[in-house]
Amino acid sequence: MKNKLKIYSVVITLLVLTFSCKDMETKTSGLIVKNVSEFNDAVKNAKPGDVITMANGVWEDAELVFEGKGTEEKPIILTVEEKGKVTLEGASNLQIAGEYLIVEGLVFKNGYTPTNAVISFRKNKEEMANNCRLTECVIDNYNNPERQVQDYWVTIYGKNNRIDHNHIVGKKNLGVTMIVGLDTKESIANNHKIDHNYFGPRSTYGNNGGETLRIGTSHNALENSNTLVESNYFDRTNGEHEIISNKSCQNTFKYNTFFECTGTLTMRHGNETLVDGNVFIGNGKPSTGGVRVINETQTVINNYHIGLTGYRFRGAFVMMNGVPNSPPNRYVPVIDSKVSNNTFVNCDHIQLCAGSDAERSQAPRTSEISNNIFYNDHKKNIFTVYDDISGITFKDNILGNNMESGISSGFENADIQLVKSEQGFLIPKSDKIKHEITISPNIATKENTGVSWYSKTDTYVALNSGSLVKAKPGINTLFDAAQNSKPGDIIELTSGETYLLTKAVKVNHPLTFKSSGKEKAIILFERMMAFEIQNGGSLSLENIKFDGASSPDYAGNSVISTSKNSMIENYKLFIDNCDFENFVVNHSFDVLRVAKGTFADTISIQNSRFKNITGHIAALDTETDDIGAYNVEYFIMKNNSLKDVQGAALRLYRGGKDESTFGPFLEIDHNVFDNVGFGSKNKYEAAMSLYGVQVVDIQNNIFNKTKGINMHLVVGEPVVNILNNNFYESDKLNVTGDEKYNVQNLWTFNPNYDSESFILLENSPLKGKGTDALNLGILNN
Repeated sequence: MKNKLKIYSVVITLLVLTFSCKDMETKTSGLIVKNVSEFNDAVKNAKPGDVITMANGVWEDAELVFEGKGTEEKPIILTVEEKGKVTLEGASNLQIAGEYLIVEGLVFKNGYTPTNAVISFRKNKEEMANNCRLTECVIDNYNNPERQVQDYWVTIYGKNNRIDHNHIVGKKNLGVTMIVGLDTKESIANNHKIDHNYFGPRSTYGNNGGETLRIGTSHNALENSNTLVESNYFDRTNGEHEIISNKSCQNTFKYNTFFECTGTLTMRHGNETLVDGNVFIGNGKPSTGGVRVINETQTVINNYHIGLTGYRFRGAFVMMNGVPNSPPNRYVPVIDSKVSNNTFVNCDHIQLCAGSDAERSQAPRTSEISNNIFYNDHKKNIFTVYDDISGITFKDNILGNNMESGISSGFENADIQLVKSEQGFLIPKSDKIKHEITISPNIATKENTGVSWYSKTDTYVALNSGSLVKAKPGINTLFDAAQNSKPGDIIELTSGETYLLTKAVKVNHPLTFKSSGKEKAIILFERMMAFEIQNGGSLSLENIKFDGASSPDYAGNSVISTSKNSMIENYKLFIDNCDFENFVVNHSFDVLRVAKGTFADTISIQNSRFKNITGHIAALDTETDDIGAYNVEYFIMKNNSLKDVQGAALRLYRGGKDESTFGPFLEIDHNVFDNVGFGSKNKYEAAMSLYGVQVVDIQNNIFNKTKGINMHLVVGEPVVNILNNNFYESDKLNVTGDEKYNVQNLWTFNPNYDSESFILLENSPLKGKGTDALNLGILNN
């Protein structure tokens, strides 16, 4: 009996010890850490198979180094207690270094990295990550507030790493969103896989350095990266015209979707790239593009393009000219490349030998464009050829019956019908199409990329989308209304009444100010400005009169200004049917003045009147570093009258020779400029001073006893149309730089209009002279 008791005792003891050990293993492998100190201890003691779990909550200013050596069978995992409930905020970042490490579930928001990367696959150049994985993580608007300070969000080094199912949205400061670095031999031929990530909207940056993904740099252009980029969704990633910048060799891009992206997948440097089975959806949005081919032995097959409108380097398909004997970091000519089995539906521009100039004089050689389908129901010829295409073999390409290529052989017309596939794509069908056009079931969608537990819904609030708020006449009632407003609200002023501002209205979210009826409300102000657009703000002004009678005589005055601090958010400004009068002081008084480090998506001034102003109407010239930066993407001035304006109606500047951006875009239509530009403080000595503007459309305007237009054209192929304008007793057009521009009908007639309304009298020679067959100058709406 005693022996049996001893045996039972031993068994129980062994069982207790066994369960105790198992309990200790469970606690070790599933260790919950609540702060950086506990995290560091857990990492220091982590062994293969361990799981380190970050506790729910906000981790403020958390600089984490996750390092260790797991195994393929037993990786070390860094995870979170509950996905979506662990956020790294403030000055936080993560470095990964070691072997077989997995990171999942982290969210970075409400701050910015204190170093050059939010998440980096290395601790330093000697200690990097191999065979590691970053999955189901989020980086959401984690931006340095200084627009021109560069950082990256994900930097990938080492070998055999996977970056998948992450949600990356809203990068706005300088720097590529995600890079693959090849700056050490340990990162070359890396075999990384980047798949099923959701790259959310990235607004136009207005300068070089806004790519979403870059693999390599010009310094290692001839190194093999062997990176696979597969089944990722690029959603309006518009930073610059290289959405993806391939700058190394032997990379593969498959089954990715590019949705309304204003740019291209660009083979900027490096050879032997494969672009296979991707989808490019433009939906007719401006500047949307497809694939741009540079360098040798490139393969572009089985891609589907629809509704792309971009031209020049942003075409639906672009094959570049190169530099003879080019160094790897310039423009290597296209040689031995193949473009086959691609489909183009209602795309506007196919560009061959693009960029041809004195330097890029080498046309493509020993290359092939074959078995592609081109359908367009609104354009006859979508091909533009800039140089000799004899080095390209064209064969078995199909055009819609209404189309022509202008290329002597290799194209056949066919009766094409569009049939919607089960996936929702319009697929061309014809007896003459010899291969089946399919979209891979592996194609990226918004639903199968990123994470399921973090919203992909846009948070942007549009102007005029909020509530109507009535502001009573009086002192600072507009300031108070703005202070208490919500994004998108419309603040209504009582028609005909007067509002005095002794404090500038701070616009830090989208706001509209408008009069309640036909008669304009009047705004007087005693500060250096009436409205200041701050970071996150946009402004719409409708049917309001601004009077300078109470404004101070200070240097630097303006009716509207941007914040003097860098603004990470792009803004919009709309002025419609407003009057600006009597801003006559000893110092120059501008209507709109912007600061360096600010960028507008759109500035639109329409149906408005400007009279007796000592400064400029719009001074958009603060980005003077000559690096390709500028202040506004689209500037529109239409149906306005300007009288007795001492400064320039517009100063718009984009310096430098960088070709990574295509703006600004300028439209000046149906305006009257009367006695504009003659002030002694107008250093531009012009009614309109344009430098480096990329797209210029000036038509149907009257310049009466006014300074003229000074325009300097640089960078690429600026598109300039100056049509049907009248210069009476005025300086005319002075163009320097690029000699390619279109000028037609610069008349010098006496306009013969009413001196107050500027409406043409019956005997005016400018009646019906517009490009639209309407009168020149303002239109009587």
